[in-house]
Amino acid sequence: MPVRVVESNTPAQVSGTDPGNRSPLPPSSLLGAGQAFSGTQNVSNQQKEEAWRVNVQIQGIDLEHGYLCGTMEALNVPMADTPVITFWEGEIVDGKNYTFYTGKWEATREDDMRHWSKFPSFSPLQGQVETDGGRQLDLNNYPYIFMRWKEQYFVNVGTDCGLTIAGFYYVCFSCSDGSISGFYYDPNSSPFQKLELKTVNEGRSGFSFSSYELQ
Repeated sequence: MPVRVVESNTPAQVSGTDPGNRSPLPPSSLLGAGQAFSGTQNVSNQQKEEAWRVNVQIQGIDLEHGYLCGTMEALNVPMADTPVITFWEGEIVDGKNYTFYTGKWEATREDDMRHWSKFPSFSPLQGQVETDGGRQLDLNNYPYIFMRWKEQYFVNVGTDCGLTIAGFYYVCFSCSDGSISGFYYDPNSSPFQKLELKTVNEGRSGFSFSSYELQ
């Protein structure tokens, strides 16, 4: 959720598989409903260096359909009197429900490749993704999960808060330590705003939405 401003100026190998017989990605103990993450989003521009503290919580996840959702809270936002909370929905790149190619939200395939290639963990996959979007990749045992997060609406402020949710995040989740890195994409905002989050174990609640779906 950046400011609404236009700027002027070696993991394990992945094998191919038959997408028709693909199982959903295996769950990670650090990626589940109730899990919390905390970190920063860098919103620096040519005029100044700036980063917001960010808290994220997973509200629901459905691996079979490549879906998850949650809330994002941005603190110390200069133009806001209160922390800004948004609700987002996510797509898990699994080769079955979603590929590495976005196909919407004003993102071209070139935009996709520019952003995915910023994650070192994407490097072993890049050749196959450039061929077919990654549909033939078996990501079941890959130590990273790639996602897109799209903010849907502001929870506690109005749309006149000075921030925008027009874009979306390219996200990479580490199954080993629960860390998350991401880059925000919006043609009308500063490019490559980096999201860096660490898991907050004490934020994990006791409930789980194993098959959460939109109504």
